[in-house]
Amino acid sequence: MKVCRAIADYRSEIARFRASGETVGLVTTMGALHDGHMALVAAAKAENARVVTTIFVNPTQFGNPADLLKYPRTEEADLAMFEEAGVDAVLLPSVEEIYPEGDETIVETTKLAHVFHGKVRPGHFRGVATVVTKLFNIAQPDAAYFGEKDYQQLAVIRRMVADLHMPLRIVGVPTVRETDGLAMSSRNVRLTPEDRRAAPVLNAALDAARSIAAQGATVEEMADEIRRVIDSEPRATLQGLDIVDAATFEVASGRPTATVGIMISVQFGDVLLIDQREIAP
Repeated sequence: MKVCRAIADYRSEIARFRASGETVGLVTTMGALHDGHMALVAAAKAENARVVTTIFVNPTQFGNPADLLKYPRTEEADLAMFEEAGVDAVLLPSVEEIYPEGDETIVETTKLAHVFHGKVRPGHFRGVATVVTKLFNIAQPDAAYFGEKDYQQLAVIRRMVADLHMPLRIVGVPTVRETDGLAMSSRNVRLTPEDRRAAPVLNAALDAARSIAAQGATVEEMADEIRRVIDSEPRATLQGLDIVDAATFEVASGRPTATVGIMISVQFGDVLLIDQREIAP
């Protein structure tokens, strides 16, 4: 596995793959890797001759500077996981490499960035769209792989790729969960033991919504059920709850006639966790 600190070195390695006519799949990460990231790598390996990755804790998607400072950084372990998974090249750039002096260009989905989870974390999706555009331009992959847990992020990236006519496929990979149902996330390591025991309430709330949906519940009844389950856990504070048409991302209401996507964000101490579920009628 080629470890690159400079963009030029990473591009040279990818150019070597291209010269051999090999397809390239990209997995972008902020490190602190877990089995969810490895599922993205596995999906990329299944569809491409070469898999390249990135590890970059992107400062522009953090609204709270303290959150950025606390984000876990485990470079040695991350590189070992990537190498064992068969990654061909990884880019670990500095902030100055990605955002050089004088940098002023941003990328933003003007609607999707400001609704739903975007209200909870203003500016977050602008930072995501900007850095992902930069990484796509650097790697120029045939396909890029993202987890479905970050439901709105996946929608933002798909919209951005379509709007800017980027020549790559965006592939969503199902959420990987712990044995107790908690969606795997690099943020989970920051939970206190008590909050970690409470955190599966996100999955429990989504399961409860799916259960009553199967009995003909309306969107409003699903939302009430999610609030009830989250409120039953004293360590959890519901910060965001949105139910949308999965195809259009418009707010859903009434008894669903098409698949809906449910997005929730829940605060545990100073850690914000998110989860999602698609429910078919």
